[in-house]
Amino acid sequence: MSVAIADKTVLVTGANRGLGRALVDEALRRGAKRVYAASRQPMVVPDQRVTPLILDVTNPGQIQQAVARVEALDILINNAGVSVPDDLSDRPAFDQHLAVNLYGTLDVTQAFLPSLTRAHGTVVNVVSLGAVAAVPVLPAYSVSKAASLSVTQSLRALLAGRGVSVHAVLPGPIDTDMVRALDIPKTPPGDVARATLDGVERGEEEIFPDPMSQSLADSWRRGVAKELERQNAALVQAEPIAA
Repeated sequence: MSVAIADKTVLVTGANRGLGRALVDEALRRGAKRVYAASRQPMVVPDQRVTPLILDVTNPGQIQQAVARVEALDILINNAGVSVPDDLSDRPAFDQHLAVNLYGTLDVTQAFLPSLTRAHGTVVNVVSLGAVAAVPVLPAYSVSKAASLSVTQSLRALLAGRGVSVHAVLPGPIDTDMVRALDIPKTPPGDVARATLDGVERGEEEIFPDPMSQSLADSWRRGVAKELERQNAALVQAEPIAA
């Protein structure tokens, strides 16, 4: 299902820096009518089409406050994420990854489902190539992103009856603070933001927005995992799921 960004209302979580800020700028460049820029810290964006929101995706009260402020929503981009070096021996660090990268994505999506359903809207979850092949130096991050990909696939099937499309963005390393210390090739966040919204506008279920991920795109789309996802999705009843 292709989606035009022009004249749409968009919400981006984790919008204060890195890929989140680049996604805000790219949505504006494509003519978005209103962009809600959500972050844990206050931010200022000079464009009058931008409405900043204070939103910690692990805080249920702040999620509900954001829902109350957003009058209508066409596109939700779940970009907020955390990556902390670990070796799977630190349970609090593991829980932190799940709280933000998995439950935060799910809780924000569920909170905005009424608005998205009314708009026959779009959910865009920024996942990671680490979801399909673990990055051993970031194991808790990889686990949380693998779970986020599974949630994305499930939401895609469960929400189809409501007319809500769900996309997974699977980038490789992005040149942001999160992985700046790793000595590996990285893609500028502006390039990833452009390719991400290109993929949304083309209706791609999985979006591979950088050179590293693009090298895997064709094999993923033709692969057994994608075919199995389609078969499993057929198990969902055709009628809309209960609110």
